Amino acid sequence: KLIVPFPPGGPTDIMGRTAAKAMGDRLGQQFVVDNKAGAGGNIGTDAVAKAAGDGYTIGLSAISSLAIAPTLYPKLPFSVEKDLAPVSLVGFPPCAIVAHPSAPFDDLKGLIAYAKTHPGKLSYGTSGIGSTHHLTGESFSAALGINMVHVPFKGMGQATPALVGGQVQMIFSALPAIAGFVKDNRVKLLAQNSNKRFSQAPNIPTIAETAIPGFDFAPTTIVMAPSGTPPTVLKQLSTDIATAIRTPAVAETLLNSGVEVIGSSSDELAKVLAEEAERFAKIIKTINIKAD
Repeated sequence: KLIVPFPPGGPTDIMGRTAAKAMGDRLGQQFVVDNKAGAGGNIGTDAVAKAAGDGYTIGLSAISSLAIAPTLYPKLPFSVEKDLAPVSLVGFPPCAIVAHPSAPFDDLKGLIAYAKTHPGKLSYGTSGIGSTHHLTGESFSAALGINMVHVPFKGMGQATPALVGGQVQMIFSALPAIAGFVKDNRVKLLAQNSNKRFSQAPNIPTIAETAIPGFDFAPTTIVMAPSGTPPTVLKQLSTDIATAIRTPAVAETLLNSGVEVIGSSSDELAKVLAEEAERFAKIIKTINIKAD
């Protein structure tokens, strides 16, 4: 079983189903995808944490969610360190700053100039308080010394139509989710939030290269297992997952859906998790975000 902590049809679900088929083909066993959405991914992650550590249940998560949750939610039903074991990095779908056509700027420098001369006039929508999109927006504002109005929604399924309808002026969105609106000129792309340009969108500059060196908030997806899963099983799972998603056909499928493939060992993921937990804890405390 592969638990996906978000609804069907989203970028994480697509990534999970693609990875599940690839792993099933490699191992000769079917992987059942189980969507357990809610609470910013915490419900699905809790289901993984409480599953038997026998190698038959694993789960997807955004590395930022696991790094953010312990600081943002003091009463989590699970412990990231005690109840979960890292398996492998999967990949990341870069997000972009996307603006409504009526916004009085056409590039990132124009956005920054407008925000500085019109404090509190620029609104941006997110998938909710404490989400990666929210932390991206607040960190962006703090680094540039600008004041933008945060408008939280219950998921990007609400935030994106709000942008298209002109209720907010901009959002941070995964590229595939807004590709159709860009093609129809119903929104305009300004910049990417990953540290390097996405290979499928090489003409879109990054925030890091344009305005804030080192800025990187691309939501990396990972695989976790319940704690107690034997080390030999974790090692085998990480090897099989990394090998499966790196095969040319699978990597191309994920790339076409907006995901840069990574793949890693469990030890490599553990190191990245620790670094990201420290980074996001500092960000949350600095900008004083509190969960509802």
